[in-house]
Amino acid sequence: MGIKLFKEPELEKPDLICGWPGIGNIGLITVDTLKGALKAEEFGEIEPCDFFYPRKVSIKDGLLESLEFPSNKFYYKKLEKRDLIFFIGEEQPTEGERVYAAGEKAYHMASLVSDVAEKFGCRRVYTSGACVSLVHHTMKPRVISVVSSEKLIEEVKGHPNTVLISEVGGGKGEGVITGLNGLLLAVAKRRGLESICLMGEIPDWFSRAPLPYPKASKSVLEVFADIFGIEIDFTVLDKMLVQIEDIVEGVYRGFPPEIKERYDERKLIAHPEPGGITEEDAKRIKEHIDEFFKKGGKEGGEESS
Repeated sequence: MGIKLFKEPELEKPDLICGWPGIGNIGLITVDTLKGALKAEEFGEIEPCDFFYPRKVSIKDGLLESLEFPSNKFYYKKLEKRDLIFFIGEEQPTEGERVYAAGEKAYHMASLVSDVAEKFGCRRVYTSGACVSLVHHTMKPRVISVVSSEKLIEEVKGHPNTVLISEVGGGKGEGVITGLNGLLLAVAKRRGLESICLMGEIPDWFSRAPLPYPKASKSVLEVFADIFGIEIDFTVLDKMLVQIEDIVEGVYRGFPPEIKERYDERKLIAHPEPGGITEEDAKRIKEHIDEFFKKGGKEGGEESS
């Protein structure tokens, strides 16, 4: 079990772009949309049996046919400026009660993805995900970046709407990337590959909602378009964005007045510092979100203070 390649395309120093489910599915939507826009072609997979439980057993005419596992596939696209490889996983391998990738299985998965990167002579690995931020939902999400070396700092900051993670929320220069997004960066760096993570901002309170956040995915996609010098059709993503924006506004309208007032202070400054919503506020918002979705995403009267 391991890597299964259906063919071996001839690629010239490609970049590898990876995406998995995560908070707001920001990274998965970003990478899958980019792969679809470029009409990338599938060429391999990581066999799933060592990493995941089967989703279901397929039965036809009363006979057992096969086990269905989450897919983890490789795609490629030759561009004028840069060849690309995509890796898209439907799940992150986990252990115990963890939600995102952790443990031996996660490290093995990151190592196999890195094996493919080395086999095809990749110069750089990109991952993408969410950055939970003190941003207002009406503001354009920034793209928060983490890089594997100092020489990449100015390059990344040269792209529109992009900042380093050390410049967010007080700029202490520290941060944590959970799951495969961070693990793969570290594994790639140990193998001598450049690595960059591009994360779209998602409001802290909405990161608790069981919904995608395509507004942040669009910001990250705009940066990828700038990096590779390509144009992306955002029509499908924009339709999803409008639908989610309606839900976000519905949840927001139900905020208690005093929480809404503190939250709206974020609109008055370009990049909010820590503060505004307290831990107690966050607890009440979480309860409100849970109640909102129990009612099918419909407003059943605003909360009162």
